[in-house]
Amino acid sequence: MSLRITQLVDPEPGPSSRRLVWLASGVDGGPVGSAFLRLFTREGQEHLAELELAVHGSERRQGVGTRLLDAALAAARTEGRRSVVAQAEQGSPADLFLAARGFRPVLSLTYARLPLADADLTALDELADRAHPGYRLTEWEGTVPAELARTYADSRRAMDDMPMEDTDYGTVVWDVERVVAVAEAVARRGDLLHTVAAVDAADGSVVGFSELVVPGDGRGDGQHYGTAVLPEHRGHGLGRWMKAASIRRARERHPELGGLLTDTADSNAPMLAVNDALGYVPTHRSVEYQHDL
Repeated sequence: MSLRITQLVDPEPGPSSRRLVWLASGVDGGPVGSAFLRLFTREGQEHLAELELAVHGSERRQGVGTRLLDAALAAARTEGRRSVVAQAEQGSPADLFLAARGFRPVLSLTYARLPLADADLTALDELADRAHPGYRLTEWEGTVPAELARTYADSRRAMDDMPMEDTDYGTVVWDVERVVAVAEAVARRGDLLHTVAAVDAADGSVVGFSELVVPGDGRGDGQHYGTAVLPEHRGHGLGRWMKAASIRRARERHPELGGLLTDTADSNAPMLAVNDALGYVPTHRSVEYQHDL
């Protein structure tokens, strides 16, 4: 097959990454595949790149994916990256493709959905309203309030020990500037960011959070971005408390929302148990692959 690989440049680099893009076109100039390589730029992840590769179903097994992959890996080496990660649904053509081309599986993920029409509102109310001595819940839309910004940024270290199995993920360094930039990026694309946080009643500091992103029109499915509790405050049921409050808020604010999506590492037994208790139904599993450069 006669192929042309054209490299493009993402015109809008984000606050923590930039992307390189390749378009594969056939002899008639029509697109047959694409590759996106996200180069992380924040401290703690400058060694990492993330690959998204797609080939039109009718054009597979003709070398399109291999050519795009070669271009992306060459660029990753030029950029001084140590690892390239890519994700594929278990059993899909992408799963087989990555496994056959030097990528190794490093993380298994379970994806799940909560159909909001089937949510047990009585149970959610009971969980969200249950007292947790020494703690209280607060919530906000969009950017974190100024009075909570510093401790909220500090609480992001709750994700540092999130089960990542063998993934060379690095350590994400969070500060107020970064949490504000993420919220602004969500707003720019027209989505709504809602955060529920657990606060230590003794000093008013944020000790845990649960983030949910909802489409701007309030329809379709929302996506959980992260739920985490600082290690020294675990064991009190704060994760389930925050997530239950987030679900209830989503139902109240967005009556046309269909469901809520979440993904969890298979080794993260506590969060899998929380999702199961709240009524999330597994939809599929994915494999995170890594190519060591």
